[in-house]
Amino acid sequence: MMDKRVTSREAIDLLEDGMTIGIGGWGPRRKPMALIRQILRSRLKDLTVVSYGGPDVGMLCAAGKVKKLIYAFVSLDAIPLEPYFRLARQKKDIEVMEIDEGMMMLGLKAAAMGSPFIPTKVGLGTDVICHNKELKVIASPYDDKEWVAMPALICDASLIHVERASADGVAEISGPDHYMDDLFARAAKRTIVSCEEVVDKEYFWQSDRSRNVYFERSATSKVVELPLGAHPTSCPPMYGPDFDHLKAYGASAKEGGFEAYKGVYLKGSEKDYLESVGGEGYIKKLPPIVY
Repeated sequence: MMDKRVTSREAIDLLEDGMTIGIGGWGPRRKPMALIRQILRSRLKDLTVVSYGGPDVGMLCAAGKVKKLIYAFVSLDAIPLEPYFRLARQKKDIEVMEIDEGMMMLGLKAAAMGSPFIPTKVGLGTDVICHNKELKVIASPYDDKEWVAMPALICDASLIHVERASADGVAEISGPDHYMDDLFARAAKRTIVSCEEVVDKEYFWQSDRSRNVYFERSATSKVVELPLGAHPTSCPPMYGPDFDHLKAYGASAKEGGFEAYKGVYLKGSEKDYLESVGGEGYIKKLPPIVY
């Protein structure tokens, strides 16, 4: 059995300036936040980020790590606008490719399939086409209709957080939605999976567990054991989002800025971070919410 386990620092050291990085999860739900925090501690810069965005995008923008963002939305859900993304967008600090949720899914699917694009009607007759020079409208070879050719969103690396993974890369997502994580995993040249717990491979021999595996272990390049690694986003059914922390994070945009937030929560190790937000007991009691 190939052992793919590494530390978070070793995982992020595999990334390079200028890479295109896909980030799994959805808004404030099951984001690989411990890996994001490791990027914040690193010298990485000029990244192109592909994400159904939440605080992952906001923090990377606030830290000046993002050159270009490809996104369908960036939101904290109950807190509709992600404040640091909003500031970066308003100041034009980042290049953007703003597209529909479904178009982004098709771009990831094209990359996963090894296809240069997937044709779609989504976006026809809208300003999505006007504001994105990457998007081309093409003629069908079979009739006189036009289609948007959604280009493949190929990622140099994808970051995904799951509940459990084996050392050889099998990953379990038993929450109510796996979002587009399977596509992110297959659309990337390298996929780094962080997990709440590393388990023996026999764990997945149970039929009820194997049903929660959405992508092949061959798609997983590295496994990082990071308990509570999705905080302040959710990791259902283990814990829900920490909206109190997200409110404090959001307020920091007007009260001292991201440097002030970093000074309180990101000045040390991941262990220091978890202690600063309330510790294991507090996080595990955060109730999962039903969407």
